[in-house]
Amino acid sequence: MTLGPQRRLALLGGGFSTDDDGVVDDWLLGLVDAARPRVCFVPTASGDSPGYIERFLAAFSSRPVRAEVLPLFRRTLDDEALRTFLLSQDIVYVGGGNTANLLAVWRAHGVDRLLREAYDRGVLLCGISAGANCWAEGSHTDSFGPLTHLADGLGLLPGSVCPHYDGEPGRRPSYRAAVAGGALPPGWAVEDGVGALFTEGRLTEAVTRAPGAGLYRVEPDGEGGATERAVPCRALRREDRLSP
Repeated sequence: MTLGPQRRLALLGGGFSTDDDGVVDDWLLGLVDAARPRVCFVPTASGDSPGYIERFLAAFSSRPVRAEVLPLFRRTLDDEALRTFLLSQDIVYVGGGNTANLLAVWRAHGVDRLLREAYDRGVLLCGISAGANCWAEGSHTDSFGPLTHLADGLGLLPGSVCPHYDGEPGRRPSYRAAVAGGALPPGWAVEDGVGALFTEGRLTEAVTRAPGAGLYRVEPDGEGGATERAVPCRALRREDRLSP
């Protein structure tokens, strides 16, 4: 019996857009077995922000990778070329911004279907904030202004996701209430500075660059509330950084 590639995705609570030490991104690059991996940044959630793209290229062009960007607001690839481009990547790295807008644009261009195919073929999918939310069945978001739930995602990761669990006022009680009331399925709350790797939908590694920052499993308690279970995280060290 021939086994296919492992399907993996990572939720990021840090990276080039928020951290100055680079350890979360180095951890991410260490997850792929390639001498010079292809890393594609997808900035859809920010409206293809030029500044965001520049920060990505500045951070990754100095690393032993092939850094690329997929713009969709000024799309240049036809359907066949787009598919070839995404399936050729080792890592697809999705930036933060508006989760609802991100999903709508992806669906209009068929990127949602291509990312499912890439996932099935072993491309590592990851992202921060909206780029973490998008992979789950549902998420906790400020896409519509106030914090609320979005019961709509790609569903590659079972359950729900809440980013910035400790980094934005109101995130923790609002997400817990959404899970307790059934507006969102049980899921994962990611604090800033954390990375979480899922293989075939199961958590296989959790790391943190910030002392005290954690990953939590949030589930209904059966009595109208929610339970919150901290997951042990391995501390990332600056001395473990990849060499350029």
